[in-house]
Amino acid sequence: MTSALTSLRRWLGGHAKRAEAGPTGRWIVVDTETAGLDPKRDRLLAIGAVAVDDAGILLDDSFEVVLKSDAASEAANIVVHGIGVGAQAAGVPAPDALAAFRDWAASAPRVAFHADFDRVALRSAGAASGIAPDDAPWLDLAPLAAALSPDAHRRGRRSLDDWLSAFGIECAVRHNAASDALATAELLLRLRAIAATQGTRGFDALVKAARAHKWLGSAD
Repeated sequence: MTSALTSLRRWLGGHAKRAEAGPTGRWIVVDTETAGLDPKRDRLLAIGAVAVDDAGILLDDSFEVVLKSDAASEAANIVVHGIGVGAQAAGVPAPDALAAFRDWAASAPRVAFHADFDRVALRSAGAASGIAPDDAPWLDLAPLAAALSPDAHRRGRRSLDDWLSAFGIECAVRHNAASDALATAELLLRLRAIAATQGTRGFDALVKAARAHKWLGSAD
């Protein structure tokens, strides 16, 4: 079966290709799908992730897995993420899937939109599967986008869909973990470029900017 990431690489064509510079500063952009809205309690169903470096998105350095579920999630939930009963039953056992993700991601810093959800979902699933938590830092693009584009935020930009629309970024299959991760990676590149024009460069500086916006209490 052709994976979603393979299909998405073909769909992306050339517009997410890296520049000629060699890879430096590997970051991991992550998206998860769960059986509900509570990342602490609801089952982790899928992980999609793609690496980026200083030159851009690394389409050949990506990760995608559907976790095995003995009991499928509710029908309304399946409508959202599209992971059907058969796909859930045929998935990879959670301990194996989570161990594979951790090996692939290694010590690279993580990036996500509303990162606390993905971080908690992965940590909770790992705890249930006997996978030790890692200490990789996380960058949340939701407050970072608001901090870097305050006018757009004041005009109501809040969700990932809002920000993708604001920057003209297409998402091939919304609420598919692999597709969402690629779209989020494109958003990261746009935000990173804006931050650079404002004198903010590097993962730690972006985390600081995002946290400062959260502390001000103005990010949803």
